Amino acid sequence: MRSIVVLISGRGSNMVALAQALRDERWPAAIVGVIADRPQAGGLERAAALGLPGSVVDFRGYARREHFEHALREAIDALAPDLIVLAGFMRVLGAPFVEHYRGRLLNIHPSLLPAFPGLATHRRALQAGVAVHGATVHFVGVEVDDGPIVAQAAVPVRADDDEQTLAARVLAAEHRLYPMAVRWFVEGRLRVAGGRVVLLDPRPGEARWLWNDVQ
Repeated sequence: MRSIVVLISGRGSNMVALAQALRDERWPAAIVGVIADRPQAGGLERAAALGLPGSVVDFRGYARREHFEHALREAIDALAPDLIVLAGFMRVLGAPFVEHYRGRLLNIHPSLLPAFPGLATHRRALQAGVAVHGATVHFVGVEVDDGPIVAQAAVPVRADDDEQTLAARVLAAEHRLYPMAVRWFVEGRLRVAGGRVVLLDPRPGEARWLWNDVQ
């Protein structure tokens, strides 16, 4: 049985999607903790409703980022997880933290990386006039929104899209993409070779990309 810790900053919708997939698909894994970086994170209530243990390491209580990350590491390591999942976790993590968890730290970003790293991805996609937008699951690297790409979901950009409508479709794609990628990790089917991710033993219908069909 693999153990998972989820880090959140907000409402935790990807955490909920992951928890529901674990329940419905009966993977050999369990979420052993949900840690928020602020006590107001709405995802803490949602975690409690799902019966998941939640806790807070409030970034505002630390004068320096390294002090916050040290406390966060202690909270994570006390749970001894096999995998740490960033689910809307809005803190930039320093190199020592990333190196400590290298190979077992996953993130989801709302763009088709390497396009549009950082914030305001949907606005920037619309301003750039791209025809396709989406989301990316990747192993976390030292640079922001960098690291080997595990899987991506593509979403068409419509002529009448605004930030809100595009964001909603991307989020729906994220809720399919992230559980898929996490399951591959849990099953031991992901390998990183030469900076690229390889999916081992692909099964019928499996691919490292999704075309979003949610209306």
